[in-house]
Amino acid sequence: MPKSKRDKKISLTKTDKKGLALKQKIVEDVRNCVEKYKSIYLFTYRNMRNEKMKEVREEWKPSRFFFGKNKVIAISFGKTVEEEVEENLHKMSAILKGQCGLLFTDCKKKKVVDWFNNYSVEDYARSGFKATETVNLKEGPLTQFSHAIEPYLRQLGMPTKLDRGVVTLLRDFEVCKKGNILTPEQAKILELLELRLATFRLILKAKWTKGKGFEEFEVDDEEVDLEVGEEMETNDD
Repeated sequence: MPKSKRDKKISLTKTDKKGLALKQKIVEDVRNCVEKYKSIYLFTYRNMRNEKMKEVREEWKPSRFFFGKNKVIAISFGKTVEEEVEENLHKMSAILKGQCGLLFTDCKKKKVVDWFNNYSVEDYARSGFKATETVNLKEGPLTQFSHAIEPYLRQLGMPTKLDRGVVTLLRDFEVCKKGNILTPEQAKILELLELRLATFRLILKAKWTKGKGFEEFEVDDEEVDLEVGEEMETNDD
């Protein structure tokens, strides 16, 4: 009986015992998923939101989402034809770069592609986000704010005062400029103004299916992460 490709020995050097055990567990989990599911989808993301990602995981059960170190996942798949655990899977390893995640699933390609293309959630931009538009406020009353918040607005850098109990802007004020990186103060002001400039999206990069091989999707050059994303946990349980 031929030896299974999954039984290939792997080398995880320069790692302490605790780190080595964790990496070996990741390799084992990934290879179990390769064996269990028909297809693997590689995706990148914009404006990661862990709480939204938890909802996505629930929606896609029993499919499985997986996040981990690219180098370790590449070892799990195999980096070369000789090392790969399934035919053509080394091609997936070759494009594991940047912010990536995996979806292991038995769902049809059309369902997966349609869902990814249509899924998006608007949210407040965070510090480190590249502003997608310029936001200006005109001099005068800001009636959307309670008088109690006026001192906090000044702390955030807004030129305000109370005029007969109404929060008033003393001069025109630029909250943020398109293309510039938001400061924590700017991000908070946008949230107080209820302006959602960030959109959480998952963007497909490639697909691998047993017996059918590897397929790479075209990704728009602008489809890059516009802020420092949240660190994703490897374990999705």
